[in-house]
Amino acid sequence: MSILQILAASAAVLFIIFTSVIAARADKGGATSWMIPACLSFVFFMYSALTVFQEGPLGFWTEHISDMWGNQIWFDLLLAIGVSFFLLAPRAKAVGMRLFPWLIFIICTGCIGLLAMLARFLYLKEREQTSP
Repeated sequence: MSILQILAASAAVLFIIFTSVIAARADKGGATSWMIPACLSFVFFMYSALTVFQEGPLGFWTEHISDMWGNQIWFDLLLAIGVSFFLLAPRAKAVGMRLFPWLIFIICTGCIGLLAMLARFLYLKEREQTSP
């Protein structure tokens, strides 16, 4: 098994565990919940930086236009990010976040920016709830 296969399989297992925990604890929330998306954003940024360094900044485009599966994955990513932004934007605006800088960041970085935006939203929401 190659390192790329191990990374992909590990990510799938972690995704299943993470989303299962979320489903089981959806009503509980929790303090410092912003740290999870912040850490995920940082780790994914570091992996992406390594990838860009080794493969070049536009390698993702070659993958997404190479065949129908590449197109399908591209559409899936765009839909997932679009739906996430649609759900997060009104809540983020309600806590005082400016949406267009975040949107530009998300367009440039994908899920790295989306996770960072979610972390910032959760941080502001937590701070709002704990301040007198």
